[in-house]
Amino acid sequence: MVSSRISKKPLIKTDVRSAETLPTSFYKEQKYFELARETIFAKTWQLALSTHQLKDHKAVPVTLLPGMLDEPLLFTKTGDGSINCFSNVCTHRGNILTTTACNPQQLRCGYHGRCFDLAGKFVSTPGFDQALDFPAERDNLSSVPTGFFENFIFASVDPAYPFEELVQDMRSRIGWLPIKDFVFAPELSRDYQVQANWLLYAENFLEGFHIPFVHPGLASTLDIRDYRSERYTNSNLQIGIAAAGEYCFDLPEDSPEYGDRISAYYYYLFPNTIFDFYPWGLSINILEPIALNQTKIRFLTYVLDRTKLHPSAMDLLHKTELEDEAIVEQVAKGIKSRFYKRGRYSPQWEENVHHFQRLVADALDVDG
Repeated sequence: MVSSRISKKPLIKTDVRSAETLPTSFYKEQKYFELARETIFAKTWQLALSTHQLKDHKAVPVTLLPGMLDEPLLFTKTGDGSINCFSNVCTHRGNILTTTACNPQQLRCGYHGRCFDLAGKFVSTPGFDQALDFPAERDNLSSVPTGFFENFIFASVDPAYPFEELVQDMRSRIGWLPIKDFVFAPELSRDYQVQANWLLYAENFLEGFHIPFVHPGLASTLDIRDYRSERYTNSNLQIGIAAAGEYCFDLPEDSPEYGDRISAYYYYLFPNTIFDFYPWGLSINILEPIALNQTKIRFLTYVLDRTKLHPSAMDLLHKTELEDEAIVEQVAKGIKSRFYKRGRYSPQWEENVHHFQRLVADALDVDG
């Protein structure tokens, strides 16, 4: 859990069979959106960039979670190949050090000329010859915690738990995949704008209950009678079973699903990162809360086997996304009703939603 606090009266009951969902106030009131900034997003891990972005540069600036955290970070690569992450803010007067990827020997602030090496250590500055007790540790760039999952680099402003706790189950389950061989496909990547609270989009992803009703095209490629889901401490998993004639993974013998026709592993990393593994590669979806009722969805596509990536597959992903947006935006309107307060969970289909909402309620420190 993001928080270890135990509520005397939890907002959401532990037993999904009797639990009620989050109240509509969580989606409608600005105070919860603002509270999530520090209690959820600043305390968890965000996907910042991939190692391929550092292939041709020694320094790459990144804004961590634009619209919500807006934290300026700087990733650097030193001569021995080590990757570091620092605050991209000069320790003198707070100027942004660099706004573009570059290959400097040192980092030099364009405001007053203060310099740092690529390991974030203060090197020199003009005008401070008479300063006392200078330089001090605080004159170095602030180091930012990072975590690596294969080619992907995560960062956290103030992590509540170690990075490995977030990805250990995913790493163990699909570690046999040659993820480092996946190639980023910018032509297959795109952004979507959803006019709804980020929670609604997350909850929609976390259950397959709606698929037959909202996604007839997707439903034809899956055997939803064998829906499977699993929950871990700060993540959860849905497993897609391929219908006859559809592509499926060639699983190793030590896989828990060996012998099954697995078409997808859908991992949700709390609070807002999705790793969808397919026989052709990987789709990473990042939910970026922009405003109370506005969410940006970034789809990043990485390809392993293009022979399994037919245009129809990408068309189906795009169509499914538009269908998801439409239903989520419709729900965003519906929950504003004076007559709707809270719902109940389907014990068969919505255990992951229940798990996610409990993490949210616990992080926001809200009792029942």
